[in-house]
Amino acid sequence: MKNLIRLFLILFVAGIAIGTHTSCSEDSDCSIAGRAMINCTLYRMPAPSETILQNDTLDSLTVTALGTDSIIINNQKKVHTLSLPLRFTSDSTVFIFYYAYREDPTLCDTVYIKQDNTPYFESMDCGYSMKQSILGLGHSEVELDSIYISNKQANTDGTENLKLFYRNRD
Repeated sequence: MKNLIRLFLILFVAGIAIGTHTSCSEDSDCSIAGRAMINCTLYRMPAPSETILQNDTLDSLTVTALGTDSIIINNQKKVHTLSLPLRFTSDSTVFIFYYAYREDPTLCDTVYIKQDNTPYFESMDCGYSMKQSILGLGHSEVELDSIYISNKQANTDGTENLKLFYRNRD
């Protein structure tokens, strides 16, 4: 009888040990929070009498991705920075920036980003992920004056990738 109890206890402890060591899905974070994004900061072009760039804030901004019904940013107020996802299934992503601080609801800029998508194996739980980097870009010049690439690699730590320069609206 003692041997049966000991065997039962050994199997019970071994079962707990095996269960806690083989179950790693709780530790994995395959969520959207782990997805690399393109982080943008808004700047205002200096007036001719100024020499220092100043941060800019848009009163209202809506951002959509061309070719989808996705609204990435929906009428966000007081926008100074933004994070944008790049497409996994294409080598380019096109964003449309709608501005609501003017009376014209169709006032918008288009930003075209050419990117490199490189798949890599992350883990058994998460499978493959994508490393993305900016190869080049283009944009319309309705309100947006220019764009500077400060870091080509999309990231999860909030490092600035693009500096968006807006014309002085004063």
